[in-house]
Amino acid sequence: MKRSILNHLHNDYTEPIRDPVWKNIYLSRALLEITKAQKFQKLNRIKQLGPAYLVYPGATHTRLNHSLGVFAIAHRLIKHLVAFREVRDLSIQGVKSFLCAALLHDLGHFPFAHSFKDIGIKSHEELTAEIILESEIADIIREYLQMDPEPVAAIIDEKMLYRGPVKVSFYRRLLSGVLDPDKLDYLNRDAYFCGVPYGVQDVDFILGEIRPVQCREIAITEKGLSAVESLLFAKYLMYRSVYWHKTVRIATAMIKKAIVMGLRDGIIEKEQLYGLDDNEFYSLLSRYDYSPFKLVDMVLKRKLYKLVYRAPFDENNKLYGDLTDMNIRTDYEKKLSSALAKISGRNVHESDIIIDIPEPISFETGLLVYPERGDGSIPFAESLSVFRESTVKGFTGSLRYLSLLIKREDYLLNAVKKVDMDMWFGTKK
Repeated sequence: MKRSILNHLHNDYTEPIRDPVWKNIYLSRALLEITKAQKFQKLNRIKQLGPAYLVYPGATHTRLNHSLGVFAIAHRLIKHLVAFREVRDLSIQGVKSFLCAALLHDLGHFPFAHSFKDIGIKSHEELTAEIILESEIADIIREYLQMDPEPVAAIIDEKMLYRGPVKVSFYRRLLSGVLDPDKLDYLNRDAYFCGVPYGVQDVDFILGEIRPVQCREIAITEKGLSAVESLLFAKYLMYRSVYWHKTVRIATAMIKKAIVMGLRDGIIEKEQLYGLDDNEFYSLLSRYDYSPFKLVDMVLKRKLYKLVYRAPFDENNKLYGDLTDMNIRTDYEKKLSSALAKISGRNVHESDIIIDIPEPISFETGLLVYPERGDGSIPFAESLSVFRESTVKGFTGSLRYLSLLIKREDYLLNAVKKVDMDMWFGTKK
């Protein structure tokens, strides 16, 4: 079985696609057919980093670029793992399903990166699985890959119940984990297109130091610990400098505010947000004469709100915890807008005020480490890595802030100066 898998990996991926990050990416003819599908081509109309181009003009690469990169690394990863005797339960169907899943993992992704998070709609993984099972993609998988699309969908959507012959749990951990192909591509790719050095990783070294653990988990050698530390630190720097850059956060918050209000007021339905590319999203909102949707147009024209207050997110502050609920947050924004209206003597719309709280960020350290001496593997937390729990907590704490953003109007800016924001947000000592 291993020989047939290796033959497949070596001989069936012959169709080159040029990529600026990984150079030639070789697809099989069957996967090349999938890339021609309209559902896949739509990814070429969704920017990978959403509004980050407002800060980094080169950041206009797409979900399609990224998807090809994830496939390329997934192919290298599985080819590396197959050679180990500890890997016994792989099959041709499983390997093909995994590589297809790597290529298609973002098929249901929304426009504007993660602007749609925390608003109570389906996850992009769930939407991806639905597209794979219900669209032309399913027919292509059956005809050209000659296999069932269900394990492909199940590898991507971990909540999906699957009882077929492919052991999807192992492939799920490969596709989504500390050293997954997704992270290895997006850190390198985003750094490349943004023109920053922070995300660049030595992928060859990382892949070479990965070891399988009885086809259930993967581990990194003790020698490779530095690569994991580099990756975790790179993720921190990319969040600090790119993903959660102040301007990017403001643009993201403005878009999210428009969507949240539109859903709350029944202007749009959740289902209308599914399957859109960037242009379709703009087109959808432009159909409605609804003032909060002007926030999206303002982002496009780079007329951004101003940051007027910021405080480190305090997990012990009950109000902060309450404000992570979008419904409570919008109510609180409305109260604050009313207070500013009284001070300014002007009408202040609730869409003029935005409280931004990024979602929790995870620095995954649930990885096993092979020590240079001794048998078996040990948890990452018990290794010699500097990334202890306190270090990870320090990273996350230094990234996550509660921010207050307001429309750039003089009467609003003057009114805000007269408000004790520490009192409003319960941060006053």
